[in-house]
Amino acid sequence: MHIEPGVVEGSKMILGYATGTGAVAWGVKLAWDMLRQEGALPLVLRSLLTTLLVFGFFEVLPTKPVGVSEVHLILGTTLLLLFGVAPAAIGLAAGLLIQGLFFAPTDLPQYGMNVTTLLVPLYATAALARRVIPQQVAYVDIRYAQAFKLSLAYQGGIVAWVAFWALYGHGVEADNLANIGAFGAAYVVVIVAEPLIDLAVLALAKLLHGLKNSVAVQRRLYHVG
Repeated sequence: MHIEPGVVEGSKMILGYATGTGAVAWGVKLAWDMLRQEGALPLVLRSLLTTLLVFGFFEVLPTKPVGVSEVHLILGTTLLLLFGVAPAAIGLAAGLLIQGLFFAPTDLPQYGMNVTTLLVPLYATAALARRVIPQQVAYVDIRYAQAFKLSLAYQGGIVAWVAFWALYGHGVEADNLANIGAFGAAYVVVIVAEPLIDLAVLALAKLLHGLKNSVAVQRRLYHVG
């Protein structure tokens, strides 16, 4: 999902700075709301956990260059279900920034575009979760169909944003369209696999009864809304 150097250049990069600023600003708003509702400890602890996990997603899990970008297993729905939207957003933004600062400095100029690609689908997926998961169902009890809808929203959103940036940078040239198509096709595997990973993680969480009242995970994981 990284927008590689050269895909968007020159003055066109201003749009990425603008959308990235907006995406991060919305994450700050969500974090402020959580801080007022739950206090500092849950926000800080969950954000540290998500940052470490996202960094691991980028640096430990396998990645493959395909078409206009790279296919990453970024478990956005897993982070959302376990920790909540604000910590997930902080973790995605911070993990991406740490990777750029210390391991891939050539990605830093594209940070605005990349953070937009990660965060905007997360916000949309959080809104979808409120619609597809009934209030009387704890997240540890969701079904594959519900997890699949969330994965489709998040990973599909990533594909859509990558396609947008590629078209914005290079237009509708045949090679560009073919590369976008290859990238989207490769992400189908992630869309299908992520719900299975989500359910496996949620099943493990269900067995870990000690987490039910822990501030390390969001309350909705074990309790109905």
